[in-house]
Amino acid sequence: MKNPMRTLLAGAAAATVVLTAATAANAATTGLPKFKAPKTFGTTFQADPKHDFTKHISPRHDGILRGLITHLSGDTAEYTPVKWKKGTMTEGQFVTPPEGDSMAYSSRIAKNVVFLSAFGCKVAEGDLTVGKKDALGAKRCSRSVLIKRHKSNAHPSLITVYKGEIVQVQEIYTP
Repeated sequence: MKNPMRTLLAGAAAATVVLTAATAANAATTGLPKFKAPKTFGTTFQADPKHDFTKHISPRHDGILRGLITHLSGDTAEYTPVKWKKGTMTEGQFVTPPEGDSMAYSSRIAKNVVFLSAFGCKVAEGDLTVGKKDALGAKRCSRSVLIKRHKSNAHPSLITVYKGEIVQVQEIYTP
């Protein structure tokens, strides 16, 4: 009777070790804390209270910004927050802060950035590749596609910044 119980306990302990190792490996692979995502179609600009916009353009603090990449230069992207503005004749559109507003950031694009496209992996827009429950890109594409596409035609996205680098860009589909 004692042997089956020991076997059961040993098996449970081994399973715990395997699960802990798998969780640690996953955390090491991603290396990112879990950030709270903003509402995809939020109607206010996201604040960054710790950011000093009176100084030179710099990275946003760690987290996810609903934003738009406005300029790319080499490995560096400039981006600004966006908000959803309901339309009278259409569903609406994303808008950036008014002209003269200094709400802009600049970060290096990480070498291993995760780019989740809403339009496939061709540089030009292709078939829709969005999640079934939301309007967020679901197709993982290369860093070069991200840079080429957003250099020619910016798309509203959820931009994740971690340690001063853009580590993920997830496009938002708008009709």
